[in-house]
Amino acid sequence: MKCRILAAVLLFITADALAAPPSTPRLVDLFVSGKGGYHSYRIPAIAVTKRGTLLAICEGRKTSRNDHGDLDLVMRRSEDGGRNWTPMELIYEEGGDRKVTIGNPCPVVDRSTGVIWLPFTRDNDDVLIVSSKDDGRTWSKPTDITASVKRSDWTWYATGPGNAIQLTKGKHKGRLVIPCDHRVQSISDRRKSTRSHIVYSDDHGRTWKIGGITEYLMNECAVAERADGTLLLNMRSNRGLHRRAIATSDDGGLTWSKCTEDDALIEPVCQGNLIRLTWPSAGVKSRLLFSNPASESQRANLTVRLSYDEGRTWPVARQLYAGSAAYSCLAPLPAGDAVVLFERDNYRAITFARLAKEWLEP
Repeated sequence: MKCRILAAVLLFITADALAAPPSTPRLVDLFVSGKGGYHSYRIPAIAVTKRGTLLAICEGRKTSRNDHGDLDLVMRRSEDGGRNWTPMELIYEEGGDRKVTIGNPCPVVDRSTGVIWLPFTRDNDDVLIVSSKDDGRTWSKPTDITASVKRSDWTWYATGPGNAIQLTKGKHKGRLVIPCDHRVQSISDRRKSTRSHIVYSDDHGRTWKIGGITEYLMNECAVAERADGTLLLNMRSNRGLHRRAIATSDDGGLTWSKCTEDDALIEPVCQGNLIRLTWPSAGVKSRLLFSNPASESQRANLTVRLSYDEGRTWPVARQLYAGSAAYSCLAPLPAGDAVVLFERDNYRAITFARLAKEWLEP
C-alpha cells in the first residue's frame, strides 16, 4: 500500500514538473540612471557579432533625461551569451560638456566581412556612421554620410533606433538595410510631417543611398526579411489608432506598399522592434519576433510576440515585464533563443534578458 502511494506521489510530482512552464527570463540591469557618470540612459540597441559577442549599446544622457542635450553613445560587451559584461565604454561623443546630441544607434553586422556598422545621428540632423573590425572592441572615426542619405527638405532625422539587417536572398543578397524616419520641412505640424524610410548599402558599407519612403504619419521603424525575400517594415504610427503600422517591399526596400495597421500589435505610440529569429528549413519553423509595450494607454507591459507566417499573424504573446517599459531591441541567438534589451521603470534602467526558446514557445 505504501509503495503504491509513494509511486502515485512520484508520478504526480513528475507530471507536474513536466507540465510546469519554463521560468521567467532573468532580468539584468546593464545601464542604471545616476550611475557611470550619466543622469540617465535611453534608446537601447543590441547586436550579436559574427563571433557571437553581444554588444549592448545606448545613449548616455549626461545632465537630464531630455531627448536633446549632452548625449553620448555608450556600450557594454559580453563574450559569454550575457552572463558577464564588460564595464561601460564610450563609443562616441562630441563637444565635451557642450549640448551635442549623439544618439539613435542602429547597428548591423555584415556577415560576409564581420564588420559591425553603427549609424547614428548628431542633433537629429546629421547622419554619421562608425565601424568596428575587431568585434566591437574599438571603433573607427565617424564618417558623415548626411549628403547621401538626407534630402534638402528633410529636417529632424533618426536612424532606427534598434537594429538594421543584411539581406540574405535574391538579387539584393548582401544589402545592408537601415530603417530610419524623418520630418519634412514644408509641413508645420510635427506629427503629420513624419515618414519612415530606409537607407542601404550594396558595397559592404562603403557608400550609402536613400531607399524607399513611406506615406506620412509614420515614424520610428524596424525591418525584417521574409522567407520569400520581401521586406516587412513595422512602424510607430501617428494615425491615432494605437496600432503598429506595416508596409512591405518586393524590391529590397526601394519602394514600399501602402501602410496598414496590424490589429494584433497594439501600442501606446512608442518604438517597437522586429527581427527574424529562425528561417524555415527541414524541421524548423519560420519565426519572426516582435517586442513593444503592449498597451493602448501607457508605456508598460513589455511583450514579446512570435509569428510563424512571416508577420501576418502573431499567435504567441509572452509578457516579459508587466510594469513601466518603453523602447526595446531584440537579437537572435543560435538554436532559436533570443536576447532583448529594454527600458523599464520610468527609464530607471536599461535591462537585458536572454529569452530561451522554451520560454518563447507556447
